[in-house]
Amino acid sequence: MTYKEAREYIDQANQYGNELSLEAITELLLRLDNPQDKVKVIHVAGTNGKGSTTAFITSILASEGYKVGRYISPAVFTYRERIQITQKQNEYITEQGVSDTMEVIKTTCEAMVRDGLSHPTSFELETAMAFLYFAWQEVDFAVVEVGLGGRLDATNVMKKPACCVITSISMDHMQYLGDTLGSIAKEKAGIIKHGVPVVTCNNAPEVLTVVETCCNEQEASLYSIDVEKAEICGNSVEGTAFLYQGEKYKIKLLGEHQITNAIMAIQVAAVLRKEGYRISTASVQNGLEEAYWSGRFEVIGTKPYFIIDGAHNEDAAAKLSRALDEYFQTQRLIYIMGIFADKDYHKVLELTAPKASIILTITPNNSRALPSSQLALEAQKYCPAVIDAKTAEQAVQLAYEKASAEDVIIAFGSLSFLGEVKSLVTTVQD
Repeated sequence: MTYKEAREYIDQANQYGNELSLEAITELLLRLDNPQDKVKVIHVAGTNGKGSTTAFITSILASEGYKVGRYISPAVFTYRERIQITQKQNEYITEQGVSDTMEVIKTTCEAMVRDGLSHPTSFELETAMAFLYFAWQEVDFAVVEVGLGGRLDATNVMKKPACCVITSISMDHMQYLGDTLGSIAKEKAGIIKHGVPVVTCNNAPEVLTVVETCCNEQEASLYSIDVEKAEICGNSVEGTAFLYQGEKYKIKLLGEHQITNAIMAIQVAAVLRKEGYRISTASVQNGLEEAYWSGRFEVIGTKPYFIIDGAHNEDAAAKLSRALDEYFQTQRLIYIMGIFADKDYHKVLELTAPKASIILTITPNNSRALPSSQLALEAQKYCPAVIDAKTAEQAVQLAYEKASAEDVIIAFGSLSFLGEVKSLVTTVQD
């Protein structure tokens, strides 16, 4: 099987839907000799902050010298970004790795269908690919991000992870997870396993009560971080320095909310150390400072500053709004926005649009995309200067035409178009 054939096979599996169930993935992994149970997994669920938290955890472990697998979704810049190996440097799964693992998986899926069982979905195939590749690569740890929810997500198949992590929980994917914070929290807390330590940053009573109940039922120790104990001692577009529990840390990921994600990773390191794993304070400090997570309040250009961010729901939009206040209180802001129709774009606009001098709307290249014309109409309620730019290419061109060197351009909404924007900006600057 070639890389192209492997990708086509994965795409064809979209026909089998995306029903939340563990039956097919459990059977598939069983027939693959359960590779997920051959690696130490740190399982990360939550509405926002999963990607940044996994980036921090991965970087800390790699700084200590461990070989670390990382499974994320969605990819922003290349398909192979979903599955990564980090040791001395970060590397995406190779094309050969995709084709080799998928050849084995395809043969197994065909046998399942012959036996009258359901064919796994695309995400289930990719999840099996990640676990199989990590087992083949003999990673020391695998940091695995939940795709959707937790309880019935395809990643929720490990018998005993090393640690479970629950990042910030807010209203999102209500059609699948429920329409209250409590119901969504219950789905996320479904990753909690018997006797496995849990780290969380959630302190809203409606969420924390659910997490505490699940931990008690599973006899799992709960470590709830207190961000209020962090003291910021330096903050700029170059990075943030803060004190926490007597130690000084620096992170390059921007936004006050990244301190929360960093402290989550600090706590995970402390939990793993308690479990007997070697992780020094120096490795935690170095890992946090070296952590990189593209597409999250990432500066990709200067004069004018050009920032890309994946703010696609209410919680992420609120964090983006705070970050803009934090770094760019006096500058004129120009937005490039594109978002999916199934997101609460009304709330995203309400939280961010009043700050903008100009808003350029685009239609992301995805079947779930909200048409740029519809987003423009809604944006006009908050900003007098709205232009339907239709495509990312036209939006970037218009943004540069209208911006002075002192202005700030921010592209945000769906992660799906940020890779294209970054490529366009790099071309302009070159």
